[in-house]
Amino acid sequence: MLKDKDTDKKDNRFGEFGGQYVPETLMSELEKLTKAFEDCKTDPAFQKEFHDLLNNYANRPSLLYYAKNMTEDLGGAKIYLKREDLNHTGAHKINNVLGQVLLAKKLGKTRLIAETGAGQHGVATATAAALFGMDCEIFMGKEDTERQRLNVYRMELLGAKVRPITSGQGLLKDAVNAALQDWAAHPDDTYYLIGSAMGPAPYPAMVKEFQSVISKESKQQIMDVEGKLPDAIVACVGGGSNAIGSFAEYIDDPSVKLYGVEAAGKGIHSGKTAATMELGTPGIFHGMKSVFLQNDEGQIDKVYTISAGLDYPGIGPEHAALAASGRAKYVGITDDEAVAAFEYIAKEEGIIAAIESCHAVAYVQKLAPTMPKDSTIICTLSGRGDKDVASIAKYRGVKGIE
Repeated sequence: MLKDKDTDKKDNRFGEFGGQYVPETLMSELEKLTKAFEDCKTDPAFQKEFHDLLNNYANRPSLLYYAKNMTEDLGGAKIYLKREDLNHTGAHKINNVLGQVLLAKKLGKTRLIAETGAGQHGVATATAAALFGMDCEIFMGKEDTERQRLNVYRMELLGAKVRPITSGQGLLKDAVNAALQDWAAHPDDTYYLIGSAMGPAPYPAMVKEFQSVISKESKQQIMDVEGKLPDAIVACVGGGSNAIGSFAEYIDDPSVKLYGVEAAGKGIHSGKTAATMELGTPGIFHGMKSVFLQNDEGQIDKVYTISAGLDYPGIGPEHAALAASGRAKYVGITDDEAVAAFEYIAKEEGIIAAIESCHAVAYVQKLAPTMPKDSTIICTLSGRGDKDVASIAKYRGVKGIE
């Protein structure tokens, strides 16, 4: 078994979760990355370049949109949508990618690798590689390449090589396995650009730092229009990057309730689910201690969800800690509920949102009517749904759409 090399370093952990459970060959790379990350947080030149890219390339700040039609239809709380789907590349992933690609350049790396599920992180990584003139290889489960053919072509169009992974279930966890193996074999020139708030330290804290722009913006935006903090934040959770970015600036505001929405697939107890926080137990996987779906022998269980971006059998360690402390609540939404929400937000607000995001929308449909009319909810739309139209049409039995 791999042992955590830095058990006593509190900055590697979120309560009992986190750490660095990796082969010795990667420890020096993590040490260099940790130092570069700590330096960048206080380096004015780095911060200026990063925020210039966010504003003038990624199209930030993203809109905080008042969903008037949904609010009136559901009754109860006012609903605001944080429109990460309007970012360049169509999702929140670009925020973290731009920060990490600057670190990769700082470390002298010339090749980027990344895992991707729905393909949005892969597209963002391929985009940054093209912008900065770096080689790029994306690891993607074979099952996910078939569900997300549009994003596969987008990555290839941007100059990246997409490697379909056939081991295991051919899903996101298998893509992570392959990327970690590649990184361990090519540490000198390669930077592993992890897309979610998971993996060995410093990745969870680093992804949170770069994604916290979501909640930094939304906090100021909601104060400008409502004059007070929101009552609830709702975001979908796979590994948890958009959710931790949406939560970050509110974690120390106990009046703001935090809701992470998982993919329950065919149902929590159906055997076809990805509801980690409902069914998972603590374990060690992919370089971290967190909560995972695993069997009695400690082997990682198979997962199922209609959403390629939420098919990870675990969750980032800070989310595990937030759940353990009671600071955040994690709930499951089924395929049927998410697809209904996909159709609902399209018809009510004229927004075709990612099926991942529609898990959060589905929970807002349940939550908003239970809250007073003078209360507010911010729901993060983590991405746009162009990539999902064909699969949703197939789910509904519509023929002829590829």
